[in-house]
Amino acid sequence: MQGRFTTQKDPAAWCGVITVFYLTLVWWRLGIPGEIYFDEVHYIAAARKFIEGVRVNPEHPMVGKIVLAAALHWLGDQPLYWRIPSALAGATGLYAFTRLVWFASGNARATVIAALLLTTNFFWFIHSRIAMLDMTMAALAMAALWQIAAACRLNRQARWRLTLGGVLMGLALGTKWSVAPLLLLPGLAFLILKLKDNGARFLWARSGGPVPGISLIEAALWLGVVPLTVYWLSFWPAFHWANRPVDPWHPIAWHQHMLMLQESVKRPHPYRSVWYQWISNWRAIWYLYKDIDGAQRGVVLIGNPFTMLAGLVALGWALWAGVRQRRLELLAFSAAYFATLLFWAVSSKPVQFLYHYLLPSTFLMALLAFGLDQAWKRQDRWRWLGPIGLLLSTAMFVWFYPIISGYPLCCGRASFEYWMWLKSWR
Repeated sequence: MQGRFTTQKDPAAWCGVITVFYLTLVWWRLGIPGEIYFDEVHYIAAARKFIEGVRVNPEHPMVGKIVLAAALHWLGDQPLYWRIPSALAGATGLYAFTRLVWFASGNARATVIAALLLTTNFFWFIHSRIAMLDMTMAALAMAALWQIAAACRLNRQARWRLTLGGVLMGLALGTKWSVAPLLLLPGLAFLILKLKDNGARFLWARSGGPVPGISLIEAALWLGVVPLTVYWLSFWPAFHWANRPVDPWHPIAWHQHMLMLQESVKRPHPYRSVWYQWISNWRAIWYLYKDIDGAQRGVVLIGNPFTMLAGLVALGWALWAGVRQRRLELLAFSAAYFATLLFWAVSSKPVQFLYHYLLPSTFLMALLAFGLDQAWKRQDRWRWLGPIGLLLSTAMFVWFYPIISGYPLCCGRASFEYWMWLKSWR
């Protein structure tokens, strides 16, 4: 963390305005398409069965399905209500992401840039408008990291913020396992910095480290024991299923069963892809393309063509500047990017999809924001890279908006050709 941090420059108000605007855009036509599409078929069915107390979709943890079931039970079983949890999670997660960037860097302009980049990176927007588990998981993860980063800055609030961060991380893990690498990073940072500052006394020393006054043993409680306990408790409904309940005292056995179910899907899928295709924005997934609700509509998952590739340049710069200038915020976001990406590179899950890039692409937007801010600070012609980068990101979002939002398309079934810049996107 950089010593220049001060709460006087906090851009919370600007981030709040961007978040409200984002939620308004997400909410517009949220109930369209007016029927289940893409993976909603799995999760809406699971939520309906959950309300009935029936065991279903056991290969995933419980939290996301509980949230969906609550929406169906309390609001109603309609497309708009299915998607409200993702919409609210998208807005909440966006604001949490801005708080994370702020507390990690103390850089107000980079924080606002990061908010705008995430708003327009396609991944976050598309998953805020579909009833899947991914946005609930991502929002909880961003909120958890926000609290942990704030604990490092606001020493008097550190203990309760670390506790809350641990609870939120446990809930995120209880939604999807994609977040698992992030569970390890804060504890690893504590270990490295405590060892650096205290040597052989690193386990119990309260001085030094990311949070002075908190020993490594205490941090292990808030960032290790608490998340795992919350994760275990998130299976509480499964402990009480009438048909084949989960045994609460044999977690290894039930996780082996979940892994077996996830690894059993080996049939080739037309949208299957791998991690190096995600980072190059080479593959796409068509969530929807049909004549529905009185018009031809489409939703294609790709990344923003500008920010996905510019982000890789920013990643290279961040690694260089992070080491050379000892900018820990750059190294931290780079570590989060690689951890959440390499999780899938080494995963035994045989069939993977582009939506697994949601978390890595989020951290990539933070790195790009720092890069654009760095350009903005220059006093030469390169300073225009900052505003031009924001304009290009926004322009791409506006250009692709019809085909990522299910907006009515003008020219029948051939309409999609207008946006297919790469043959591999078809």
